[in-house]
Amino acid sequence: MNSSWYIPAGSADAPYSVAVTPESAGWSECGLHVLDLGTDGTVALQTGDTEVMILPLAGGGSVECADDVFELGTRTSVFDGPADMVYLGVGQSYVVTGHGRIAVCAARASRSLPNRRRAAADVPVELRGAGNCSRQVHNFGTADTFEADSLIACEVITPGGNWSSYPAHKHDEDSYVESQLEEIYYFEIDDSPAGTPGFGYHRVFGTPARPIEVLEEVRTGDVVLVPHGYHGPSIAAPGHHMYYLNVMAGSGPERAWRICDNPDHTWLRASWDHQEIDPRLPMRTNRGV
Repeated sequence: MNSSWYIPAGSADAPYSVAVTPESAGWSECGLHVLDLGTDGTVALQTGDTEVMILPLAGGGSVECADDVFELGTRTSVFDGPADMVYLGVGQSYVVTGHGRIAVCAARASRSLPNRRRAAADVPVELRGAGNCSRQVHNFGTADTFEADSLIACEVITPGGNWSSYPAHKHDEDSYVESQLEEIYYFEIDDSPAGTPGFGYHRVFGTPARPIEVLEEVRTGDVVLVPHGYHGPSIAAPGHHMYYLNVMAGSGPERAWRICDNPDHTWLRASWDHQEIDPRLPMRTNRGV
């Protein structure tokens, strides 16, 4: 199914491999750029009216802003444990220098907060779900672990054959049980042991009042946008671990991630009480995760 909410890899112009802005997405708050710096590159950027979280996907380098230089240690791939992250507030010019792929998560912001670096070793790693719904979450920029004005971001690793973002859930209205948040899913899929490219699937579906229907096969570099509605599952094909970077923001008064499950599937959570976490998690890497 080809949807306007699906952005295939290779759709952006150099130096970007991904370029999502509020304007291109048709919404108001969040965006994502992935810089492709090659073996050695430098790109000058501005935060404008957004705050940003910058982290290497595969590669490393530095971020220079005013009198500060923040290092981004190298990680081999998105499956190599958490990454260093640099936060920059609104209204600033900065330069990213390095190699490989560097993600710039962005959201419109009204408060100016201090620039700072979060080391990979300080990123909380969470194991969610159980059985074949087990996944690993790197909470480098979530609302309860890192201060920002509006931007919420994290990374999720789903072992091959598992389902994540499941039960399907939504966050498209402000209430005491739900937050209104736009969301970006950026995917990378692990190759097989033989080196063949991997794939997975991702679904978004709506309510009778706000219909939407997205079901896409996703591969490395693909993006799925979630403007509203239930989203999930994200399914990793057997033999291929799935990674996704989530970028979220909303226009509500509170920076929070509150969700409502699809009522048809929320029963599943109770079944995890009697299952073990997938023994492949946490994924052990040379970064110590």
